[in-house]
Formats: sequence, C-alpha cells, structure tokens
Amino acid sequence: MNNRLKSPAVWMPLAIAVSLVAGMWIGKSFLGDHSRWSARTKLDTILELIDRNYVDEIDTDSLLEASIPDIIAGLDPHSVYIPAEDLQAVNEDLEGSFSGIGISFNLMGDTINVLEVISGGPSQKVGLMPGDRIVSVDDSIVAGKGISDIKVKGMLRGPKGSTVTLGIKRNSSPELLTYEVTRDDIPVTSIDASYMIEPGVGYIRVNKFGASTYNEFFTEALLLVAQGAEKLVVDLRGNTGGFMEHAVLMANEFLESGLPIVSMRGANTPETPTTGSDGSGSLKGFEVAVLLDEMSASASEIFAGAIQDNDRGLIVGRRSFGKGLVQHQLSLPDSSALRLTIARYYTPSGRCIQKTYAPGVDYERDLLNRYENGEMYSADSIHLDTSVRFSTLHGRTVYGGGGIMPDIFVPNDTTGLTSWYLKVLNQGLLNKYTFEYADRNRDRLADTENAQEMAALLPDDDTLLYDFVEYARQAGVAPRWYYINISRDLLVNTLKALIARNIHGVQGYFEIENLTDPTVKAALEALRDGRAHAPVTLTSNNTPKQ
Repeated sequence: MNNRLKSPAVWMPLAIAVSLVAGMWIGKSFLGDHSRWSARTKLDTILELIDRNYVDEIDTDSLLEASIPDIIAGLDPHSVYIPAEDLQAVNEDLEGSFSGIGISFNLMGDTINVLEVISGGPSQKVGLMPGDRIVSVDDSIVAGKGISDIKVKGMLRGPKGSTVTLGIKRNSSPELLTYEVTRDDIPVTSIDASYMIEPGVGYIRVNKFGASTYNEFFTEALLLVAQGAEKLVVDLRGNTGGFMEHAVLMANEFLESGLPIVSMRGANTPETPTTGSDGSGSLKGFEVAVLLDEMSASASEIFAGAIQDNDRGLIVGRRSFGKGLVQHQLSLPDSSALRLTIARYYTPSGRCIQKTYAPGVDYERDLLNRYENGEMYSADSIHLDTSVRFSTLHGRTVYGGGGIMPDIFVPNDTTGLTSWYLKVLNQGLLNKYTFEYADRNRDRLADTENAQEMAALLPDDDTLLYDFVEYARQAGVAPRWYYINISRDLLVNTLKALIARNIHGVQGYFEIENLTDPTVKAALEALRDGRAHAPVTLTSNNTPKQ
C-alpha cells in the first residue's frame, strides 16, 4: 500500500466527503424529497429523529404534548389546547352542573370555611351549615396544610353517587362532627343576584354565559315582572363570556321582530346570515340598562352590542374587554381538546370589537395600559380607532376595534382606597372579621328575609367600625385614624356586604354593595329619567380620542 494513503491529511477529507454523500443519500431515502415536505411531515420527522438519535432516552409523546401550547399560542390569544386531565374541570364551569357536595366555600388561614349550603343539595340533606369548618376529607387532614382552592374542589367533587366523609368543626359543638355526604349533580348557576333594587326596577347580575344561563335569566326576569318590575338593570361586569347562543337568546327577549343581533365570518367558516330577533321576547317594552366594565367580554359584548346598536337601551360603566373572536371546542382522540378560534363575530352595526393582537402588541398588558393611560378614570383618555366608524339603528356613531364604549361612562371608584384599607384587605382581615361576626350572630341574623333587613340588625356604623379596627389591631395592624376616617364609608359598606354574604349568600353581598355602587347609581338615575326608553346621544365627555 502507498504509505501516503495512510496519512490522515489524505484520507480524512475523503472520508468526510464519502460520509456527506452517504448521509445525503440516506437522508433523501429516509426523509423523501424535501420539496414535497409539508410542515406536518417536518414535525413528524423531527420527532422521529429525536426518538432514534437523541443522547438520552426521551418520551417524544411527552415532548410533543409540552410543545402543543406553544404552537397554539402563535395563532391568537384565545385559541387554547386543553390537556385530557384538565378538560373536565374546564368544561364544568359552563356545562351547567357537576357532581359534588353542594357548598360554596373560601379559604382563610388554611381553613376551609363553608359560606353557603345549596338548598336541597347533598350537604344540606345531611345537616352541614354555613359557618362550618372542614378540617378533614376522608382520611386526609386539610386544615392548616396550605391547601389550594383547586385541590379542595378536586377532593369534594367526584362521580355522582360516590361518598365523601367530612370532619366538621362547628362553634356550637365542642366535638368534631362527622358527616358522610353522597355526591350528586350540583347546578352551576349563572345568576349571582336577582331582586327588586327599587320600586319598578329589577336587577339581575349574570356572572357567565353557560349552558343554563338563558333559562336562568328568563326565569328570574319573569319573577321580577311578577313583583312589579317594568325596567331592568342587567349587570354583566366581570362576565368574561361563554356560550354565544345564550347571549343571543337573552338579547332576543328585548328586541322587536327582525332586528339583527350578531353575525360571524372566518376564512374557513362560511359567512353566517345575521342572526335576527323573532319578536317573541317577553321584555320588548322594558327599559334596560346594561352594566359593563373592562372584564366584560365575548358573549357579554354580543348582548351589549345588540342592545346598543339597535338603540334598545343604555350601556353604563366602562369600555368592555374587546374580545370579538369565536371559539369552537374540538375533541381529540386522547380525550384532550382544542378550543380553536374559527371566526370573528360582528355586532348589528357591522363592527368587530376585537382589540388588536398583531405582532409586537402586548395583548396581556392591555388592561394595565388602560390604567396607566388614565382610561379607567376619564372617558377623555380612551383611545379608540375613530377611523372604524359605524352607525346604530337610529344613526348614532359607534366604533369598532377595541371593546364597546358605554353610553354613560362611570370612572373606576377609588374613593377610600388608603394604605390602611389596602393593608387590612390584603391580609384578609375584612373576610376573617365578617366570617367570625356572622358565625357569632348567625341565629339572630339568619332569621331575616333579605340582606337589607339583616343590615338593620347590625350595630350602628361607628360601633361596627371601631370593633373592626380593634380586631385589626389585635391582628397586628395598628390604627391610623387619619386613613381610617378617609376609608370610613368604604370600610363600613364592605363589612356589611361581607356579613350579608355570610348570611344570605352572594345575593346578599350585592344587595348591600349596590346601595353605594356608582355604576348602579348611574344606571338607576338614567332609568328614572327615561333615558333608556328612547335613542340616546353620547355626551361630549364620551367622545373617543385618536
């Protein structure tokens, strides 16, 4: 053999060249002609190469599972992948019911406190009471364990007919009480409160648009009509949406026949005919005020848009969230799901109120930007795109591209938000005090018909305030009377509302809270003046700036 061929300087380049040629041939044979590749083939190929060649053993299925959320995140802010283990919990909040024990609770100091026992539910049947503390679930001690709200729900919910044993601490009993509760279907209600807020005016607060929302709303509205309601306040503040169909059905109740409600368009979704009212609604003659804030989104905006664009009532509050995208949930073979945006929806005037999520826009920061720009405190600070103009049924100008602007703007109320108030709030002292107060006085306070009747049994405002300040002092928050006096009204009203929640449930809270709520007050004033009965004109203070 020629000794020269033994030199690495000679054979190394040759070996590399041969390897490259062989690699290209093998790659082409294994991978196929890259010109025929699709992105899907590329993803499959990458996973196959990792599986065959990676330095460590790796579960490529888990790798793909972890990468799916990032893939979906590149579409839009509202398309989402739902893993199989999370799907049931995600669906329960909208589907109308789940199997559980039938209580509402909160966590204070690592203790599960029963706030409300659902009438006719499993817990009421065995004798659980508001004010009970759950210290054990089956064989697990849950008090003082730093347990999370999600973990508690997971322990209390379960298949219908299954049982759970609860260890209960009750103030009236020195012994630990034991209850065996058989889980049953528990309705997920959409209505937080429904009552006559003043003579002739009903109030309904809708917290979501779930599978039973329209039926709940219709039932409550008819009950209010039977009590003499001729006008309605529909409170959608904080309502982040849900099923569009229920927003359409609710809007239909207020509209004369043949008026548009909503339409949808998408690149792969045929343009839908505009859904219109059929004239069968029971509330067509009612004056209505709809309350919105920056967390009112999606189906809430469909309902509000139909009311506003048809000049059917007043929108009161602050600019809504701005979500005009329609999601459809698609089931996958492994029981996971893809909640995919398939279209944009359009209000009767033709506007899409979806705010921009273009590259470079920090979508998640939008609400914070509204605070920093002063929009929450002044309508003059709102920056809507005035180039996207539309007209309502009677010719008023409304704008697309970023939420629904109210007809009557009500700034965010920061009255009384002093450092002392925020300290007792953030330490949970307001909740703890009111829970303990309600517990000590439950027998006396529970024997009342409603929250306002209950409030009449509370001490006078000064006594209640001084008692709480002393409670806070014992908990380590020293009195600072300069700030306490500034926060006085807010403190007293919050204490009363939270006590009412512990006695009369969520509705009790809103019956007290609404007495001083500026947005509710503005809506009631407009209804008294008849401004929701005829087409309205935006005040100069509501004109958006470019």
